[in-house]
Amino acid sequence: MTEAVPADLLRDLTPQVVAIVTRRSGDFYAAEDAVQEALVEAVRTWPERGVPDQPRGWLVTTAMHRLVDAKRSESRRRDREHADHLAEPESTEMYADPTASGLASATDDSLDVLLLCCHPSLTPASAVALTLRAVGGLTTREIARAYLVPEKTMAQRISRAKATIRGRSLGLDGTADLAARIPAMMKVLYLLFNEGYVATEGDHLQRVDLCAEAIRLTRLARAALARMTGSAHGELVGLLALMLLLDARRPARIDAHGAIVPLADQDRSLWRDETTREGITLIDSAIGTGRPGTYQIQAAIAALHNRAPSAEKTDWLQITALYGLLEKVAPGPVVTLNKAVAVGYADGPGPALALLDDLLRGCAANGVAGFADHPRVPAVRAHLLELAGDLDGAAAAYDLASARATNLAERRFLTSKAAALRDARC
Repeated sequence: MTEAVPADLLRDLTPQVVAIVTRRSGDFYAAEDAVQEALVEAVRTWPERGVPDQPRGWLVTTAMHRLVDAKRSESRRRDREHADHLAEPESTEMYADPTASGLASATDDSLDVLLLCCHPSLTPASAVALTLRAVGGLTTREIARAYLVPEKTMAQRISRAKATIRGRSLGLDGTADLAARIPAMMKVLYLLFNEGYVATEGDHLQRVDLCAEAIRLTRLARAALARMTGSAHGELVGLLALMLLLDARRPARIDAHGAIVPLADQDRSLWRDETTREGITLIDSAIGTGRPGTYQIQAAIAALHNRAPSAEKTDWLQITALYGLLEKVAPGPVVTLNKAVAVGYADGPGPALALLDDLLRGCAANGVAGFADHPRVPAVRAHLLELAGDLDGAAAAYDLASARATNLAERRFLTSKAAALRDARC
């Protein structure tokens, strides 16, 4: 009898195994490839043989054997004694040196791998892409979707990033080295959470495991940075607050039948009060301690939603103003798209649709025409047209958004919205 391999188990173990194999081999590039082969072998053999008593040890040993085989094929003159040492099976203890990174503890390798992938020799985009693969367990396709680039382009970017940090140490070289890695690290954690909050693909809207992992790593990073620098990092606190405020709404985002419930229609009594309180406390402590950054502003927006007793009592004017500030701090089409939704509630759908049209013209003029193909663009247009009373136009836009959506839960929701508007016209 066969049993399915727990996907969550493999995802949780992957960064730990990559870190251990990297330490033992001194080569992240080869270690990551070897671990991927070990994961394939686990998926192939575990259903028949059962999950090992020590699955992490099994993966480490298998990856090390693959690594040794690869080294031997490259050079038959490799010292056999050294190769045998590399192939020794893992004990039940972690191989982490508690002082290896100066940041992560001996009981968590994920943060070590995260920091290695955020090495300053990498461009921010490459660091984020590599970490989403190595730490988050995202597929190249999912990462490409997050960056709005072709999958082949992203595969090449990840491959170049791995080659760039080949032979690099997991350790940090003082606080300056740490400071250089923080922006990329926060971007990685943000995108990892986003993929969990709205999955790129699959039958379900959310990937709770990814959200939980992003929150866990952000908590670890916050605590470790405080220990190492002696002070709180305002943007990292803001990022954690943002994650918590969004995650607090999770119980209300899906109904009993698995259908998406939009924010305006959610039963706010289902929102987790304790998580909301923690998020609000964090953002209140961070705002005002310095110039607000991207994550602090987004957390402030999320806090306004979570504080509102109902959708009707949401302070849309303040949310619109915060999006205006966010456009100045971190301009981008997604920010303006979200602002258009807020403008639709604060000033009406007419100004919001004009803002959306201006955005798309600007993207086309600046070589970002591909943004118009993102499913969220027609979804926002459909929502604004619905607010304006143009039900036919809204239904057509919902149809277009549904056709472009790659997440099946989103596709079903968008299709149902279009059908409901057509029924309302009859």
